[in-house]
Amino acid sequence: MKKVITYGTFDILHTGHINLLRRARQYGDYLVVAISSDSFNALKGKQAYYSFEQRKVILEAVRYVDEVIPEHVWEQKEDDIKKHQIDVFVMGDDWKGQFDYLKEHCDVIYLPRTVGISTTKIKTDLNRNG
Repeated sequence: MKKVITYGTFDILHTGHINLLRRARQYGDYLVVAISSDSFNALKGKQAYYSFEQRKVILEAVRYVDEVIPEHVWEQKEDDIKKHQIDVFVMGDDWKGQFDYLKEHCDVIYLPRTVGISTTKIKTDLNRNG
């Protein structure tokens, strides 16, 4: 079985997220999604609308996702790859080159982002429209 992993906050799930998850799953038979814990978001200076547990439940309901794990620190990716026996690491191309160091453990693929949609844009639009 070929295993794939991707990472993100996955707050306010939208079509860009679904496209990433669908395309990531096409690289293997089993998709692990690591989502930022609430404490990790705080370290990054981010605040998700939904809590970790809520985001986990939402992602577990997406048909492309087989397993959801927490991401607590930036440095855990290498350990996650080994622990979950990952064959392919997938991220959006806005991270291009940032995770090339993982190529010694698995394939690293950067996928194009969905044009015109992002959580930041949604939050900005909602704030603008009251």
